[in-house]
Formats: sequence, C-alpha cells, structure tokens
Amino acid sequence: MNDSGTEGVRSLSLSKGKVDQARPSTSSGNEDLIGLGSYAFFWRHSDRAPKPLTLIDELRLTREAGLARFQICDYGPLLELSDAELRQAKAVADELGMVLELGTKGVAVDHLSRFVELAVIFEARLLRSMVLPADLDHGLDGVEDGLRRILSRCADAGVTLALETYEQLPSTELVALIEQVGDPALGICLDPANNVAGLEQPRAVVERCAPYTKNVHVKDFAFTRSGGWIGFTLEGAPLGTGLLDLDHLLATVDPVGRGISMIVEHWLTWRGDFAETARLERDWTDHTITRLEESLP
Repeated sequence: MNDSGTEGVRSLSLSKGKVDQARPSTSSGNEDLIGLGSYAFFWRHSDRAPKPLTLIDELRLTREAGLARFQICDYGPLLELSDAELRQAKAVADELGMVLELGTKGVAVDHLSRFVELAVIFEARLLRSMVLPADLDHGLDGVEDGLRRILSRCADAGVTLALETYEQLPSTELVALIEQVGDPALGICLDPANNVAGLEQPRAVVERCAPYTKNVHVKDFAFTRSGGWIGFTLEGAPLGTGLLDLDHLLATVDPVGRGISMIVEHWLTWRGDFAETARLERDWTDHTITRLEESLP
C-alpha cells in the first residue's frame, strides 16, 4: 500500500495513559500472529484528522483491539526521531506487551541499512520493503547485488527482509529474484491486491508466492464503476465482501502452521467528512480482526 496521506503525521507522543480493557479475541491462541499496521489508521493519522493519531496512540489502540503486534509501515516521522525517542517508543511497546515490525519502501543499501538499525532498536524481526521503479535503473542484477549486501546485515541482526508483491514488479519476476538470491533472510510480503493493477490474478499470485511468504497484508478489494459507467475504480472493501479469497490464501500460505504474521490494512476511500471516514476505518478494522480470527484453524 502506498503512503500518500501519511505526510504531515504529527510528532511522536510519549505520554502514558491507562490502556482500556482489550477487545476479547474469538480465536484460540492465533491472535499473536495478527496485527495492525500503520495503514489501518490511514485517515486518523492524516492531515485531515482534527487531531492526528501518533505512533503511541496507534500502539495503544492496537492493544485495545486485543492484538499485540504492530507494523510501523511507511511512517513518515520515524526517520526524524532521535535515538532517545525511538527507545522511549520501544519502552511503551514493551509496557503494552507489543511485538513490533517495520516497513519501508525501496532496496537502496544505505536506506535499508538504517532500517536494520531501527529493527535492532525495536527488536523487530521482520522488515517489509519493496522494489521501486527507481531501484530497477540498473536492472534486476543491480537489485540482486544490493540485496546480497544488505542481507548479511539482516542475518546478523536476526531480521527477515520481506519484499512486497506490487504491480511495479510482476510476481514471476519477484519470485525469480528471491530464488536467485537464495538467502533464508529474504522472502515475500504477500498482498495480492496490489498485483491486480498489473493484470495478475490474485489467486495465481498467492499460489506463486506462498512458498516464499514471510508476512501477509490482509485487506479486501473490489472494482466499482466510475460515474457515467466510464471506467472502474479498484478500492477497498470490508473483508469477505470483495475479491480476496481469504480461505484460499490461508489454506495456501498456512500462516498459522508456519508462524507468519498477518497485518490488517485497508484501502478505504475518503467518505466526504472525517467523522464518517474515521468511523468506517474503525469498523473495518474490528470486522477484519473478527473475520480473520474466525477463519484461522
């Protein structure tokens, strides 16, 4: 998912507060693999919010939702925080009993090196990224060379690098890249919705990428007709109402059996005003958590 709308997110708030009683889980022990990501709060931490959520707000809301995993993904202010602020954020996560993951974009060695350093601070074992068009200036051979350089650092830090499925790089080429590098610290962040823009069938993407999947982004999606029936819009939908075959994804990837985390995201479009959009964002999150928990073995 892209990070438009995350610009202008307000600085980190480290004030402590009582955590509300967590929402009861309907699963039997698998909820530790389910988490929320920054994109589950897309509008509530955007500039359109009267009081944008901070990273600490999102950690607390995730815990209140009954989950103990959070993926800090494409979070703009992260690279601006001091080491002291980063360690304070980690202390709050520890207080809440949270497992943290990280997410960024691009495979430039210097950029990923900084995120490996951040992963060490946060004790994050998973770093999601993706191959951007600019990364392909020197072809996939150049990407491969860079990945080999950074993966030794990932291995030393105990971090798995998961490259997300995206329309910029067909899943066949992404899988070929993973196989060519052949490093256990490298895998795939599976999000079949993205590849629809590259005219790939979601089920085929799931089946092709499943053996290499290290992380799953869970969101549903659907096509709607544009006004006047001129074209289509691909946008988010409440889980179970769109084109994502969740049961097929779970059966094919087997995240529970393989210990793969599942991060809830949304493609929720703006609904005219903040109050309604924020309400739907909360409702979609609660619905997705429940639907996902009920679908796990």
